[in-house]
Amino acid sequence: MDSGRDAGGVAGPVLIPMRFVWPYGGRSVFLCGSFTRWSELLPMSPVEGCPTVFQVIYNLPPGYHQYKFFVDGEWRHDEHQPYVPGEYGMVNTVFLATDPNYIPVLNPDVAPGNSMDVDNEAFRRVVRLTDGSEVLPRISDADVQISRQRISAFLSSHTAYELLPESGKVVALDVDLPVKQAFHILHEQLGNHGSNLTEEELETHSISAWKEGKSYLNRQNNGHGAVFPRRFIHSGPYDNLKDIAVKILQKDVSTVPVIHSSSEHASFPQLLHLASLSGILKCICRYFRHCSSSLPALQFPICAIPVGTWVPKIGESNRRPLAMLRPTASLASALNLLVQAQVSSIPIVDDNDSLLDIYCRSDITALAKNRAYTHINLDEMTVHQALQLGQDAYSPYELRSQRCQMCLRSDSLHKVMERLANPGVRRLVIVEAGSKRVEGIVSLSDIFKFFLGG
Repeated sequence: MDSGRDAGGVAGPVLIPMRFVWPYGGRSVFLCGSFTRWSELLPMSPVEGCPTVFQVIYNLPPGYHQYKFFVDGEWRHDEHQPYVPGEYGMVNTVFLATDPNYIPVLNPDVAPGNSMDVDNEAFRRVVRLTDGSEVLPRISDADVQISRQRISAFLSSHTAYELLPESGKVVALDVDLPVKQAFHILHEQLGNHGSNLTEEELETHSISAWKEGKSYLNRQNNGHGAVFPRRFIHSGPYDNLKDIAVKILQKDVSTVPVIHSSSEHASFPQLLHLASLSGILKCICRYFRHCSSSLPALQFPICAIPVGTWVPKIGESNRRPLAMLRPTASLASALNLLVQAQVSSIPIVDDNDSLLDIYCRSDITALAKNRAYTHINLDEMTVHQALQLGQDAYSPYELRSQRCQMCLRSDSLHKVMERLANPGVRRLVIVEAGSKRVEGIVSLSDIFKFFLGG
């Protein structure tokens, strides 16, 4: 052991050469640990004459260290060496003492991070090799199954009753209400969350008539000749959250009314609440906030998890393209794309695919402002002009933070879920750091499809 001195004769930090070994084979093996602040992968080399044994020597200061191996794209630990469970799964441990006669006693109940300074944010970022190339960590099937089982168990044991706020407002509309009046009520009550109809059509058409028309079109598209009225989708206050989430996903609706009736024959149902994926996700985040380590998937960056819609990489032909529009595109093209792509929002980008804004289905209600629908041409109005209808002042090259919620591909699933659980946030646009170039979108439904195995 050599303490070493610098050129000025001042004693430097004590460093002890430590040999790390992975004897279980693999095509590519790397070492990562607290001594690299979990932000760098150290390449390990096969031992001459033993191609299944990999090693690397690294100088460590005395003290307690943790480490893991990155083998063929998966995080592994050596079960034949000391290890402890913690926030990042199982990690191996080593204690180096300045006194060679010191025998360390490790407490197996000590979780990583309690006895040392671990840069959690650095670990959650995509780690890089020493040559600068990027390595994407990959979540294992075991971690996925454990996370899904625990989320499923939580949702199955909690009911819609826990979603009910102490106070709130639910907007209910009479089905005989004229569409025009309902249109304005939605805009006034819900804000900016299309059709070129005449004033007379908006006055005479009712909500029930439009629902019947939609059912007729659905029957035509599905090839059914007989009339099959769509059943009313609802839940009770004591239905479990898993059933409600599955119902929202399967029926492709944004909310499910929570109905309660005090009478035996349910002839006087009472609307208690509108259950949504956002409210359910908020319950999940609240419950697992202080025990997130019990869900291994939460620690991985979203780029390592099969969740969300991503821009296809060069050479990828099997991935669904991500719908995007320029601000100069016509409003008609935006509305058509919302329907054709079966999405609820479309990123608005510049010529470099950098995020400028986002156009959502809920923005259609902005057409009710000052009765704009009476004097616009969908083919002539641009997406940017349509967004201005709901805004008093807006610069086309200035992001509106309350609308364009963003995240990075290296953000952990836990961080993304916390953001999506905030009121009014239905999706996050995944952008490249700095350039804000759009890389994908992750929505509330994406999170639940992942955890519920949809």
